[in-house]
Amino acid sequence: MMRLLVSGGGTGGHIYPALALIEDLKEKDPTAEILYVGTSRGLESRIVPDVGIDFKTIEIQGFKRSLSLKNLKTIYLFLKSVHDSKKIIKTFKPDVVVGTGGYVCGSVLYAAARMKIPTVIHEQNSIAGVTNKFLGHFVDKICICFDHAKDDFPEKEKIVFTGNPRAQQVVKIKKSDRLKEFGLDPSKRTVLIFGGSRGARRINESALEAIKYFKGQPWQGLFVTGRVHYDKIMASPSAKDLPQNVAIVPYVNDMPSILPEISLIVGRAGATSLAEITALGIPSILIPSPYVTHDHQTYNAMSLVEKKAALMIKEAELDGQKLFDAVSELENDAELSEKMASNAKAAGVPDAADRLLSVLESLVR
Repeated sequence: MMRLLVSGGGTGGHIYPALALIEDLKEKDPTAEILYVGTSRGLESRIVPDVGIDFKTIEIQGFKRSLSLKNLKTIYLFLKSVHDSKKIIKTFKPDVVVGTGGYVCGSVLYAAARMKIPTVIHEQNSIAGVTNKFLGHFVDKICICFDHAKDDFPEKEKIVFTGNPRAQQVVKIKKSDRLKEFGLDPSKRTVLIFGGSRGARRINESALEAIKYFKGQPWQGLFVTGRVHYDKIMASPSAKDLPQNVAIVPYVNDMPSILPEISLIVGRAGATSLAEITALGIPSILIPSPYVTHDHQTYNAMSLVEKKAALMIKEAELDGQKLFDAVSELENDAELSEKMASNAKAAGVPDAADRLLSVLESLVR
């Protein structure tokens, strides 16, 4: 029986790979004991307890990139959270500790490493986060999803390519007829336009302009605006006379469950999205967010573009006509679309959770 302590949080991109790993471990060993350590303010505080995983919190905050007195509090909270993490670790007695990113795992993994407990970090993006760069000096193994991430870790002997465990969850999803929920035809090729859970203003504006050209096309569109943008989008004159083959919705519950019905995805280039796209082999038009640290989504997107598994449009160059032209190019060229789908699938790592679990098991033996 393995006793696994997991830490990671702040965003879904850090949490969902952790949950995928836990799911894989529980399938293989139902007797495994799991403890998840996060913060009370992060997204993990809602997601993790809801799936029945034991959850404890520590108090910590990230460093400000500019000189700030708040960084003095950050240092104090880091030292305190290392102390609190050691108490949690002593009580739980894990065999191995894994961190999936976010500043919360900084103190947990650092504490575990100082206590000589086997430690692993998992970096989902092509450019490593500050916390993982720091932890790379102390942990036993560094697991990555993009080859480019190797450049951020001088400890080359620790690096293992595993891919993103989220892919292994998604690849199990079976095709359904969920598109009927949105008044769409499940038998038609379907373009999903999606700017992330909260939506993205520039993508939404361009999509609203592009979908008027969907009229009469042999394919259809599902445009997910994000709840905060939906009312404004629907109040636009362009939304009043929608083509019959387009549906606009604020949000889709359990988004991964509709992906097997999608022929083309238009969206951001976050690590979780790319894991899902490659797991299922879906062609994509990627519009990286320019607002993320170190522009890592552009590097994520380039990893697929270089393999001819995706197209990329920079947000600064995006408009409705350019978006429609890119969609039309792929949806009206079956050979190109099939080739891109094949390349996307070849770029994926469908057994990523197994690979990561094998790394953990190798340290426990």
